Amino acid sequence: MSTETIVIVGGGQAGGWAAQTLRAEGYKGRVVLIGDEPHRPYERPPLSKAILSGDAHADTAYLQKPEAFDALGVDWRPNATAAAIDPTAKQVRLANGESVGYDKLILCTGGRARRLTIPGADLPGVHTLRNLQDAASLGAELVAGRRLLVIGGGWIGLEVAATARKKGMEVTVVEAMSRLCERTVPPGISSYLQRLHTSHGVRIELGAGVERLAVSANGLSATLSDGREIGCDTVLVGVGLIANDELAREAGLACDGGVCVDTQCRSSNPDILAAGDVAVWHSEWAGRRIRLESWQNAQEQGIAAARSALGTDVTHQPLPWFWSDQFDVNLQIYGMPALQHQVVVRGDPDSNAFVMFFLDGDHVMAALGPNSARDLRFARRLIERRTPVDPGQLADLQAALAKL
Repeated sequence: MSTETIVIVGGGQAGGWAAQTLRAEGYKGRVVLIGDEPHRPYERPPLSKAILSGDAHADTAYLQKPEAFDALGVDWRPNATAAAIDPTAKQVRLANGESVGYDKLILCTGGRARRLTIPGADLPGVHTLRNLQDAASLGAELVAGRRLLVIGGGWIGLEVAATARKKGMEVTVVEAMSRLCERTVPPGISSYLQRLHTSHGVRIELGAGVERLAVSANGLSATLSDGREIGCDTVLVGVGLIANDELAREAGLACDGGVCVDTQCRSSNPDILAAGDVAVWHSEWAGRRIRLESWQNAQEQGIAAARSALGTDVTHQPLPWFWSDQFDVNLQIYGMPALQHQVVVRGDPDSNAFVMFFLDGDHVMAALGPNSARDLRFARRLIERRTPVDPGQLADLQAALAKL
């Protein structure tokens, strides 16, 4: 039995995959998994969809069944908070005063939901959505006939809006920017998302901030920046994520809105690695440093970090992939669309099934669209293989993408 110890801080998807990978790669040493929740590692995408709606039990989100998790033989520390890292002594100090030594440390600390700083932000009935407890609390208030106000027209906000509307709630989405998901998708997709939601009865308010929340005679009331008031019973705040990089920063690691790592997932200290929502690295696909909040990256980077900690030569440069389920639509994005890209549309953009390609010259750099999984799989190959293409053929529905 090896006397080495690998400590993983963070018991979410990235941390769970890191622990599982260490054992799959044959590591016989001690694995300590520190998580601040009572739950064993689970996936977060269902929180805003099937679990929130009640269509799936919380158990379906776990990465492993209990017996499979037990078989990993990890020293699991639920409800434990890492308070500090001593890189010189190679120890993690827990909030209860205990210190855990490590040979390699993998930070999978993820992020926390950004909260509002306006009056009334902490009133009962005002929620964020980040973990299983959040989903349970919010889900209990999603009742037909009640009114939901969603502050933030990003992915979490829109997914919750769709879930609530399907349950028969009256839903209003307030977004401070000029279009939905403005930071992550081009204007054409923002317009599509707006049409999708309004066609299902969701009220959308763009370019509108919320100044305060207050208790009203029949629930809650939100005052917008233009003075209008919106009545509601429940509020979901979906205004972004803050990376939990405080441990790393206080330990002297390089951070920039997350823990800076190389393609081997190593931080500025070679014995400390990071993965998942907290990690920042230079993406060849984006041409800049990014932090990916996605199911794909949490899993793949957790695997890569574990293999790197074992001395395997890895290169984590995934083509970014993101998906979202809203109403009867599955929207997928491959790559990083940019404003300078040439846009080619395949199919009818006014329908619920089309693909937008984003080209740099004759190369596809990104692709996205609703209910087009098969075409997007071929688009992924075009992107990854850097295959030269004719834009006219991409747009031609008679031209099979498989032959390109």
